[in-house]
Amino acid sequence: MYRLSWSMILLCGLLALPHVAAAGAAEDAASFVLQTEQAWPIQPTRANQRHYGQPWILVGIHSQSLSLFDEWGRQQQHYIASTAKRGAGEQVNSYQTPRGWHHVCDKLGAGAEENTIIFRRRVTPWKYTTELHQQYPDKDWILTRILWLCGDEPGKNQGGNVDSYDRAIYIHGAGDHVAWGNPTSLGCVRMKNPDIIQLFEQTPNGIDVLIDENS
Repeated sequence: MYRLSWSMILLCGLLALPHVAAAGAAEDAASFVLQTEQAWPIQPTRANQRHYGQPWILVGIHSQSLSLFDEWGRQQQHYIASTAKRGAGEQVNSYQTPRGWHHVCDKLGAGAEENTIIFRRRVTPWKYTTELHQQYPDKDWILTRILWLCGDEPGKNQGGNVDSYDRAIYIHGAGDHVAWGNPTSLGCVRMKNPDIIQLFEQTPNGIDVLIDENS
C-alpha cells in the first residue's frame, strides 16, 4: 500500500517534467521508480510519542513481544518475550506487569557471560543450567543482563504503591525452561539470553519504554 502510493506520486511528478513526458521517456521513468523502490523501500514507521525523534522500546503484553524502534520510528529489532502470568497491573506485590510509559534507569550485567545468574542486582560467578532449574523449579531466575525500569506516569507506575522502580520491574534474561510467547513471569519482562544481550548493547540508558496491554 505505502509503496504503491509513493510510486504513483513519484511517477506522476516525473511525467509532469517536459523532458520526461517526451515519447519513450515514460518507460524510463517507470524503470527509475521501480529501481528506487528496490534500493530504498519505504518502511512503515511508529514514532516515539513521548519524546519525538528518539529511539524507544515497545513491550506488547497481548503479543508477548518486544520491539526496538530507532529515532525515525523504524523497527530495528523484534523479539519474543514473556510478561507476568498474572496479567497487567501496577500495584506492589501484585506480581503483574505494569503498563504505560517507563524509561531504562539502570543497566546491569555488562560483559557477563550468557546464563550468568544475577542475584539482588549483583552479577554472581554462578551459571544457570537445566539441572539447576530442575532442582529449584519455582525459582525466578534473573540471568545475563538487566534493564531496570522507572515509571514515568505519576500515580500510575510512579510513586506510592505503584512504583515500577521500587517493585524492581526489569527487562531481563531468563532460562530455556520459559514457555516463550506466553505470560510466565512474576511481573518482569523476560527475554531469551542472546536477545537481551543484543538489546542491551543497542539501547542507551534512559531510553523510553512503553508497556502496552493491547499491543
